[in-house]
Amino acid sequence: MYTCGSCKKQSCMTTDLSDAPLNCPCRDEDLHAVSKAKYEPEEINKIALQACKTEYEGYCRRTRIEEVMEFAENMGYKKLGIAHCVGLAKEAGLLSKIFKANGFDVDTVCCKCAAISKEIMGMKQWQIDEEHEAMCNPIGQAMALEKAGSELAIIVGLCVGHDTLFIKHCNLPTTCLVVKDRVTGHNPAAAIYLSEGYYHDRLFPPTRISGKIGDK
Repeated sequence: MYTCGSCKKQSCMTTDLSDAPLNCPCRDEDLHAVSKAKYEPEEINKIALQACKTEYEGYCRRTRIEEVMEFAENMGYKKLGIAHCVGLAKEAGLLSKIFKANGFDVDTVCCKCAAISKEIMGMKQWQIDEEHEAMCNPIGQAMALEKAGSELAIIVGLCVGHDTLFIKHCNLPTTCLVVKDRVTGHNPAAAIYLSEGYYHDRLFPPTRISGKIGDK
């Protein structure tokens, strides 16, 4: 069992493993050798180098949007593809304007692309109001962005699970810019920071009943 989240030593930060916990993944020689070798292909190596450069130059100085653009520019990407929730169409439109103002070509594809009926996919019981409602289609979004010739896919507010399908099926380099969380204004980290206070009873229930997380 790995427990990096509660590690107090963080020996990995200096690569001095003399006092690393016994369950530290850094002690796994196969993990070290095999994962290191995965960075050798030219494309992967370039992404790793430019990711490191972006982190170094932008840390606590640039916004995430600026870092995405810097990374894309360093990688030589000219065409960006935004996969967004239909409920964040305004945000995707503004983001597209920002990218274009900085010299990028942009495609935006919303989650309802291809208009596949929830009913014919066996999801009718989860329709909201509409008599005919399209399902979210993250696989279609991935296909559309690839078809459009996008070089970097950017996730903007896809639902939990839909983002999973998008990442699994997208063959483009992918990054996430906005994580949907309407309760916290799309800032899911807020619930973590409040987990010992306001959200404590919702996130640490004394008894979880019928899997209804967060319901009181």
